[in-house]
This record gives sequence, structure tokens and C-alpha cells, in this order.
Amino acid sequence: MNSSERGQAIIELALTLPLLLMIVLGVFDFGLMFQRFEVVTNAAREGARLAVLSDQYTTAQARQRALDYLSAGGVTGNVRTGDCTTTGSGGDICVYVVKQTNAITGTTPAVNVDEMLVRVEYDHSFTFVGPIMSLFGGSLGTTPLRVVSRMRVE
Repeated sequence: MNSSERGQAIIELALTLPLLLMIVLGVFDFGLMFQRFEVVTNAAREGARLAVLSDQYTTAQARQRALDYLSAGGVTGNVRTGDCTTTGSGGDICVYVVKQTNAITGTTPAVNVDEMLVRVEYDHSFTFVGPIMSLFGGSLGTTPLRVVSRMRVE
């Protein structure tokens, strides 16, 4: 080994380790966000499934079912009220259930269809990459995970 090559491996490790850690933590953060998106999607579906049974359940019970599904899936936070059109801060949850009537055009005669719409939103904060990026002057804030589920009332 040449005396000018001494310590080369340590320097290479010091240069590549931060990049490798960012990639690994980014994969972990993205996986966590994807898991939460799946829970939000299923919560909207569960709420809509209960909401279409309007003769047995109220919209408040359908909303609570979606909130319970979120909680069981590990998605917790501050529950906002309203129609979920405003954005919140990291960890905010919003569930909105409403009955709509839509006209189906193109048929003779025109047909009106009643459907239940359930909108679920969760503001996901990145656990690892966000704080690391803030150290370098960047920001990765929150990402809103929004899902709308519609089911026809039969």
C-alpha cells in the first residue's frame, strides 16, 4: 500500500454514507406514506359502504366507521370538521360524508341516481427525510393524502 493511499476507504465512506442513508430513509418514508394512503383509501370505502345502507345507518355513523378504520390502521391525529377542502397541518384527519343526486345523461328518459360520497383526507408528515432536508435549507412539509369514494344507493 502506497503511503498516499492511506485513509482512502474512510474518505470514500464519508462521502457516500450520507447519500446512502438518505436513499434508505427515503424508501422507508415512502413506504410509510404508501401504507397510510392504503388505510385512507380503505377507510373511505368502509365509510361509503356503511353510508349507502341509509335505512340502517346515519351519515354520522358512517363517518365514525371511517374514523375507527383510520385509528385501527394506525393513522391518528387531530380530526378536522367540514368538507375537507381546506388543508391542515401534519397529522390532521378529515372525514366528510354527504348524499348526492346525479343525473345520468344520454339515456331516454334521463335518470337520477342517489349516491353517497365519502371524502377522507390525511395530512402526512415525512418522518425522516423532512427533518433532514430542513437541515440543508430545504423543506418537504406535509403531503395531503385525499381519497373520495362514491357508492350508489340501491
